[in-house]
Amino acid sequence: MSQWIRGVGTSHFGKQRDVSVAELAWQAIGEALVDGEGVDPGRIDAVYVGSVFGEPGVAMRALQGCAITGVPIVTVENACASGTSALHEAAFALESGRYETVLVLGLEHMSTLFRGPIVPQQSDTEGRTGLAMPSMYAMEASRWLHEGRVTLEQLAAVSVKNHRHALHNARAQYRGDYTIAEVLDSPMISDPLTLLQCSPISDGAAAVVLSARRGSGRDVELLASAQLSGGPWDHRSTNVWGYQLIHDTAQTAYAKAGLGPADVDLAEVHDAFTIGELTTTEALGLAGEGEAGRMAADGVTALGGRLPVNPSGGLLSRGHPLGATGVAQVAEIAWQLRGEAGGRQVTGARVGLVETMGGGVSGVDGNACVVALLRAAEGKGKS
Repeated sequence: MSQWIRGVGTSHFGKQRDVSVAELAWQAIGEALVDGEGVDPGRIDAVYVGSVFGEPGVAMRALQGCAITGVPIVTVENACASGTSALHEAAFALESGRYETVLVLGLEHMSTLFRGPIVPQQSDTEGRTGLAMPSMYAMEASRWLHEGRVTLEQLAAVSVKNHRHALHNARAQYRGDYTIAEVLDSPMISDPLTLLQCSPISDGAAAVVLSARRGSGRDVELLASAQLSGGPWDHRSTNVWGYQLIHDTAQTAYAKAGLGPADVDLAEVHDAFTIGELTTTEALGLAGEGEAGRMAADGVTALGGRLPVNPSGGLLSRGHPLGATGVAQVAEIAWQLRGEAGGRQVTGARVGLVETMGGGVSGVDGNACVVALLRAAEGKGKS
């Protein structure tokens, strides 16, 4: 049974200490309802919310300002995959016949909580040793550099590409036309990852109206979504952290949609750090082993290339308000598949992929991963 994305919306992403999380949510929800061409907020049957650091009741405070009250609210915390986890649960609720129309909301206000990197959890071994996420991804990069699977210049090429994509995204937190040298010469955060290879602390919100019924020719079909948590990750693992989890989740989503990597025209993936985009692209099967770095450097994954990745600017440049990130990825793919992405439009896009991978827990290969596949309505995209 198909689910249809009727409307999408986002706020601006950035450090917005003078704007409340509720106000950010109002921007996203209001846009999604208008974009849905006649979706009545009174006909929303339930709301699924992704948030990591939101205070208790944050969803209700946001929703009452949009006249959405008296309905079930399900709040999901799944680290960076919170927003897409909320989408996945909402889709299952529609598929099972529980509801007909639901709102998926992702929101986060991080600038009031963190002045620097997210503080590691002291309950984990890594947290007690101060191993923050930049360090985890830096170890991935070091491993691939050692194996000759990527070069420093190829890592930097991801940052150059995504910041350039964001030049066409007015809602992005950071935009810029950088060179490889400028990326590599930016301040070192966790060797070999420099400042311009790390996603920022962000505030933002995103919303999607999802329905069991198609409302118009602009609706985008949610073909499939899959969600898994990581298995044990220790000395027996042959892949870098998160790789196997992303691979397994993608295979589940592909099977459900009846598609494969060759069918994907563009992707929004979890590029919290440059190495993350490369490992994810290979784990998804969108690049062969050892090919992701070359593809980024050669422009294959840039706008105008064969397989654009993160045309929105990605987490690196659009920003990364954790709970909102996955829902914003879905919004971007919806705009792309409708042909409404403006200067960052991927020509003829028909099938889009979203991947979000959340967090780390000691000894586990990733906290959670969601992969979703979306398809343009008939008559749109490739013939």
